[in-house]
Amino acid sequence: MLLSLLRDLINNDVMWVSIAASTLAQFLKPFTYLWKTKEFDWHHIAATGGMPSSHSALVTALATGLGLEFGFDSPFFAMAIMLTMIVTYDAQGVRKQAGEHGRAINQIIAELLSGQEIGEKEFQEVLGHSRMEVAAGVLFGIGVMLVWKFLVQPLFT
Repeated sequence: MLLSLLRDLINNDVMWVSIAASTLAQFLKPFTYLWKTKEFDWHHIAATGGMPSSHSALVTALATGLGLEFGFDSPFFAMAIMLTMIVTYDAQGVRKQAGEHGRAINQIIAELLSGQEIGEKEFQEVLGHSRMEVAAGVLFGIGVMLVWKFLVQPLFT
């Protein structure tokens, strides 16, 4: 039974391709930062925020895969779409606002402390995504899953 569960987990291409879409999107962030700023910084590979949204890529790849596997009228696809709506809204809404609050707090601290040595805490400012970053993540996730399902996977069957 355990062996069967492990086999099923290993063969779950929708899950693995969704994780791959998220990982690839995260890996692209230093390069999109380079394109935007002409500066390369590997730290963006582990950062939240940035182009494209890896969270959006993950959930849209998942929704696309479930739609292709079980039908776009299935409850699985419906659940994945609801999850996608929550994640993408949060990515460009709530988390974006939290980042703007962090930026404002950092500015206030800098103005108040100007020159004084106090153990100040810097708040993370890039938490969320712009609409463009979320849209790029959505398209990237869908694209990765479609490439897998229609171009790569048929080569192995």
